[in-house]
Amino acid sequence: MDAHQNFHAEAEARRDVPSRSWSPEETARQERLLRYLGAVATAAAKHAGTAAEHPGTEGRAPSAATPTPQPALPEPGVPLVRDVMDVPAASLREDLPYRDIARLLACEQVGALPVVDAEDHVVGVVSESDLLAKVAFDASGHRPGRIGRLRERRMHGKARGETAADLMTSPAITVLPGATVAEAAWLAALARLKRMPVTDRKGRLVGVVRRDALLQALIRDDAGIQTEVQARIEACCPPADRETVDVTVHDGIVELTGRLPSATMARLVAQVEEIADVVEVKNLLTTA
Repeated sequence: MDAHQNFHAEAEARRDVPSRSWSPEETARQERLLRYLGAVATAAAKHAGTAAEHPGTEGRAPSAATPTPQPALPEPGVPLVRDVMDVPAASLREDLPYRDIARLLACEQVGALPVVDAEDHVVGVVSESDLLAKVAFDASGHRPGRIGRLRERRMHGKARGETAADLMTSPAITVLPGATVAEAAWLAALARLKRMPVTDRKGRLVGVVRRDALLQALIRDDAGIQTEVQARIEACCPPADRETVDVTVHDGIVELTGRLPSATMARLVAQVEEIADVVEVKNLLTTA
């Protein structure tokens, strides 16, 4: 084995070894992440369907000017952004100097904050990355040449700014309070955001929603799933049949045991499979 092959073999071996020790909670954490990704994928598929019905909207991310469409009649029980957003939300005024921006980010212990105008309309977002870019450009003394890349010239122009209006990324990606948590999670994943401003239909700041809050809302624990399955049983099965069905839930996997008429059984299984947090339905029911 030559030096190149030896290096390649060692690299492969390192990839097979976890970088940190495996904890008892790791399996559950990965399962939650997979369920979260599944919910985001479902929301993305719904958005793609909407874009197909309305040509010209595909690939357009909502912004302060064009916020996420709010469903007229959200499905009962579906968690909405207003249920999980933080209120009130910290924000920056457009004329705030960059040193004060840094202090406020540190005080709020966040990596980014929305920038609002005098009427509280969200006009952009300033992040730690924007401040670091400014400091880096100032310290380096580098100036792009006349034929420098357009992106580099834009970054330099932005880094020369002194206020939130100069440094912010605009337009901001925002979401409406009435959007579903799944839609907001899809948008956060698409834009790689940990926090999103929540605005009313006029673009005014009303709150902020964190990615971890979206995760917690989308991924209920097994007890929460079991409660919803029981509700589906009550809605789907006649009173005499409800007592014959037993439900257990483990890591999002629902196991149904007992006896039901075949038509009722098929209807119940279909309804349980529709619950967003359910990973799998094990139908162990027998025909009554």
